[in-house]
Amino acid sequence: MASSKKTALLLLLLLFSLQGSRSQSKKYKAYTLAFYNVENLFDLDDDPEKKDEESPLMKLKNNREKAYLQKLQNIGQVIGEIGFEITRTSPALIGLAEIENRKVLEDLLNTKALRSKNYGIVHTDSPDARGIDVALLYQKSAFVPVHHQSHTLKIWSEEGHRIPTRNPLVVSGFLGDEWVHMIVNHWPSRRGGETKSRRLREKAASLNKHIADSIFQREPGAKIALLGDFNDDPNNSSLKKILNSQKSDQNLADTLFYNPFEMLFKKGYNTLGYRDNLHLFDQILLSGAWISKNKSFQQLSLFKSGIYNPEYLYLSQGRYKGYPYRSFVSGNFTGGYSDHFPVYVILLKKQPAS
Repeated sequence: MASSKKTALLLLLLLFSLQGSRSQSKKYKAYTLAFYNVENLFDLDDDPEKKDEESPLMKLKNNREKAYLQKLQNIGQVIGEIGFEITRTSPALIGLAEIENRKVLEDLLNTKALRSKNYGIVHTDSPDARGIDVALLYQKSAFVPVHHQSHTLKIWSEEGHRIPTRNPLVVSGFLGDEWVHMIVNHWPSRRGGETKSRRLREKAASLNKHIADSIFQREPGAKIALLGDFNDDPNNSSLKKILNSQKSDQNLADTLFYNPFEMLFKKGYNTLGYRDNLHLFDQILLSGAWISKNKSFQQLSLFKSGIYNPEYLYLSQGRYKGYPYRSFVSGNFTGGYSDHFPVYVILLKKQPAS
């Protein structure tokens, strides 16, 4: 999202370098880090321990298997395209939300668009009542996971009942030759209204801050990425007050998080429609160490951020013009993709001269 002629020129030069002749050594190594809420990616089996029978797929009266297979192909197609114009491949890392279990991930990776990409899976079960989880997919040629952990998000209703929800998933490993940490999130929804439910997302933000602070304490200058469906916009209190997210990457301390999607939100970009309003709930925040000094890219650094929303992913007319082309509406499968657009960042590192 270039905002000046200088930035646009840099982008053009880097694109030529990245997409140049295969006979020449590439000047930069590029990776895509993405996040996608895939809207109720459930399988066809009824889990007696979860309320998965409430999923849109299970409520279909006809052609459930056909809808499931089409849904998988649709999501696989989208994932395969994110960042391709620069990296010439699918994301090195992609966090997912609203997946039911490991089985749906395995089925997803067996789709036409992804089966040759050699992805690995990091997934843990969350206590969410419907059984929806988060996960991280990684290209084995790009990322080597070393450790992962699901951190319990403890929240209660006003009546004092525990609210089972999605836990943040922390995955640490080597992206190329650099040690990095991914924290994949799907924060509590706005059910009951934004104001009433705000404290739940602030609690989720506090847990993320605690996790990040613990990493920073062990590893000053750590490269941490917070990615997810936060169910809040970039300017809401969970991100601005609790996480102290920054809208500018200038003079950014290593322990602060830059949110490149805050400026996109101010420019009117969105990733979903909710209650007749457009929002940008899906975001990727990067700690200060991801920001290249003087745009030299000597270390793996942020180059570009964006929302992946080609024309086929949104509605072009009618009351919901501009909204994502979702999979399920009024108990029917639409043939669409998701009620969210995916988001991504491109990370670059200058390669040594050959």
